[in-house]
Amino acid sequence: MDFVIRRLTSSLSRSTLRLSRFLLGLRFAAARRQSLLMDSPVLNQLFRQLFQHPACRQSWRSSSALSGRRPGCVRLSSTPSRQQSRNLSFQSFKQRIFGHSKLDPGTLWTPREHVMQNVDNFEEQLQAYPLVTAKELRHHRERPRQVKMLTREFIDGWEAYPLLYNHNYGYFSKHATIFRPGEPFYFNEIEDGPAFYRMLGERYHEFEDQLDETNPDVARQLWHTPTELFRPYYGETIARYLVSNYKLTLYPYHDLIIYEMGAGNGTMMMNILDYIRDTDYEVYQRTKYKIIEISPSLASLQMQNLTDSLDAAGHSDRVEIINRSIFDWDTYVHSPCFFLALEVFDNFSHDQIRYDLKTELPQQGGVLIDANGEFLEYYNTQLDPIASRFLRVRQAAARRKFRTPLTSKYMKLMRSQLPWQQGHRYTLPEYIPTRLMQFFDILNTYFPGHRLIASDFDTLPDAVPGVNAPVVQTRYKRRTVPVSTPFVHQGYFDIFFPTDFNTTEDIYRAVTGKLTQVMSHEDFMRRWAYIEDTETKNGENPLLTCIKYPSKHISVSARVLSLP
Repeated sequence: MDFVIRRLTSSLSRSTLRLSRFLLGLRFAAARRQSLLMDSPVLNQLFRQLFQHPACRQSWRSSSALSGRRPGCVRLSSTPSRQQSRNLSFQSFKQRIFGHSKLDPGTLWTPREHVMQNVDNFEEQLQAYPLVTAKELRHHRERPRQVKMLTREFIDGWEAYPLLYNHNYGYFSKHATIFRPGEPFYFNEIEDGPAFYRMLGERYHEFEDQLDETNPDVARQLWHTPTELFRPYYGETIARYLVSNYKLTLYPYHDLIIYEMGAGNGTMMMNILDYIRDTDYEVYQRTKYKIIEISPSLASLQMQNLTDSLDAAGHSDRVEIINRSIFDWDTYVHSPCFFLALEVFDNFSHDQIRYDLKTELPQQGGVLIDANGEFLEYYNTQLDPIASRFLRVRQAAARRKFRTPLTSKYMKLMRSQLPWQQGHRYTLPEYIPTRLMQFFDILNTYFPGHRLIASDFDTLPDAVPGVNAPVVQTRYKRRTVPVSTPFVHQGYFDIFFPTDFNTTEDIYRAVTGKLTQVMSHEDFMRRWAYIEDTETKNGENPLLTCIKYPSKHISVSARVLSLP
């Protein structure tokens, strides 16, 4: 028996060694291919053009002034048609180093790979710089320096939304523009799907050409929504769902009250009100539409579009635009209502969590911003109450297995045998939707009679490394430029996350106590849309095929809550 065991052990060891050598060979081959690509004359020419941009040249000068620093690095795109570069002011964070005894033993820091930092100096900064929140930076006109921030505070913020929404240097207030295709597409007159995409591309260029005539901007961030692309059909589909459920459960004892968060141009509002007015005037007379909009510029645009539209005659008396953050909400709404959150979850900030491979204990990520505006990522073994609560709620509420960076014990053992994994003590980061959980708290506290209708993408390409990681991208001279870190220059980058609807549904149920239903975008449209309106001549339907990933999250317990 001992002889058999020794033979099996020896055979297993040889197999593990062969597997390790094979994987190591693959890694070396991939590295060699990447090196060959980096020597491409085409890429050299591309980088040379990028470095001529004033912002890049300024960043080059400021970085070169620091001894021992390398000005920048570039990551190759896996998609040939998309340009992908790192902003010169920001480097990747890979090398992990423990702080010395002078540092809080619960804090670990990650310096940039190509920017060598003085460890003692960093320790002093980490101890001296205050930990600030977005609320504290709300009225700052300059980008913060010499501070520490948790990842969720840096990305999004509790009330100020410093990166995405800050009025002085935020993404949506500085460069973001919502694409408006002009006249609706008459799909029944379009030959097929490719013809629709050609028309869409032409209108896209025409729209931006018109903007450049009056306000040229090489860093304009142009983005589009299903509401705009499929106007009015997308809005009419949502309206059909709202009216049907209102008449089944609330009519005639309650008014139809609709809240929409993040309404963009206000197109969804006008499409819904137009449909209700034209199809059921009795319900229209009892309809109240309230928009909660954090951006002052978008709130003004929504009101302007409402007053300028000839089709919106009569809507003004039924619309209220509330210019505030949903996280500032403090008014109790006792009446049953519908709450729309369409393509909103993706911009809610997340916390960054990684795990110790040996102990499997979580560590919370943050960023230190030094006197030069450089970003340095660090981790703390002491989780703040919000992140800690999310992990507890998810663990208790999950009805299905959820994905984390931690692997099974067998896979952990196999990975520990690989030579390039010997020095790795921590997992890749996991991005947890703590702000989304707080949004559910707001709904539960101030909108107890709500029904939530939410739509967003459940997977995204070109995300940064990690689990449930975001896509971080900017746009320069009409080209999309994705980057590989969320710690980027404020005001120029869009950061958006995928939504794990299984986990979201479980947490929503745990926080609000409501029943829910999650369905795919296509299933929802087939049930509530008049899909023949969006069919092309050859039978293709862009409304069903153009948007591949969104899911619909619908809460259905308002009937129970409305009972005495």
